[in-house]
Amino acid sequence: MTENPLAKDLDHILDHTRELWEELRGERLFITGGTGFFGCWLLESFAWANDRLSLGAAAVVLTRNPDAFRQKAPHVATRPAIRFHMGNMQSFDFPTGSFSHVIHAATETNLQHEHVGALGQFGANTQGTGRTLDLAVASGARKFLLTSSGAVYGRQPAEITHIPEDYVGAPAPTDSGSAYAQSKRVSEFMCAVYAQCHGLQVAIARCFAFVGPWLPLDRNYAVGNFIRDALRGGPIRVMGDGTPYRSYLYASDLAVWLWTILFRGRSGGAYNVGEEREITVADLAREVAAVVHPHASVEVLQRPAPGQPVERYVPSTERAREELGLEAWTRLDEAIRRTAEFYRR
Repeated sequence: MTENPLAKDLDHILDHTRELWEELRGERLFITGGTGFFGCWLLESFAWANDRLSLGAAAVVLTRNPDAFRQKAPHVATRPAIRFHMGNMQSFDFPTGSFSHVIHAATETNLQHEHVGALGQFGANTQGTGRTLDLAVASGARKFLLTSSGAVYGRQPAEITHIPEDYVGAPAPTDSGSAYAQSKRVSEFMCAVYAQCHGLQVAIARCFAFVGPWLPLDRNYAVGNFIRDALRGGPIRVMGDGTPYRSYLYASDLAVWLWTILFRGRSGGAYNVGEEREITVADLAREVAAVVHPHASVEVLQRPAPGQPVERYVPSTERAREELGLEAWTRLDEAIRRTAEFYRR
């Protein structure tokens, strides 16, 4: 059997979560969004832990297209402990049987190409959350994890370098471009209500920016686009002025954080998930060039406007560090290198 190219990362995940998996021994897990970036890492690490710890656990994964995932990740899709349940998150039929844990990682990030627009995106995400919460209650689940987003805070004020979970800012309710962020805020509210009314233990992961294998290189993710450009030999194009600050958590660290928040997160608690070490977008492009293709040029297509405030999307992760002992173990240059190697296969 060909060795899994992510074996080192999966061992890293298991090393940091080994004692948590006993909760899943002999249990069933339900996952939405199991075939996306987050989902691939959740399924890879679930299968890895299930085999090595002989958990006898099973995962049921909601997907609209199981055949596409079988082509994308056959080594995961063919595992006997993983079963696919066809449907979309707004209206799927409930699978039979009970589940001990539910992870809701499905989301619609952009429906413009489907001519649905902002209201469709908002409705899809909020209805999907409601449907998945109903499944959790109906199936007797004890714990529920929502993957939310740092977008719930709205624009990060220039004077706040690392935004904490108790920041009460929000996207403007009159901003029609904030459908994704608004839907995540409502989804968090729904989780809080279900926790209070049904006794469901709900934890929320407010996710920021990430890099790693399975990250799409052809979507609106700057680091993915830069790695794609570098793998092609350049130029690496920065579409804006390159001044915004971002931070990137590596995918195997992300998986550790998500499993830990599911198993040990405080019920009703929200945790920022991300990296605190920040970098400008222009410097990120240069870092990608240095790691992936040192001879690739970097083109910044716009000039900074004089006097504009600093733009950041960078979390404070103090709560996750202090309550759950989580860290960002992987340096950015190493994260970029491993991602590029994955796509060079």
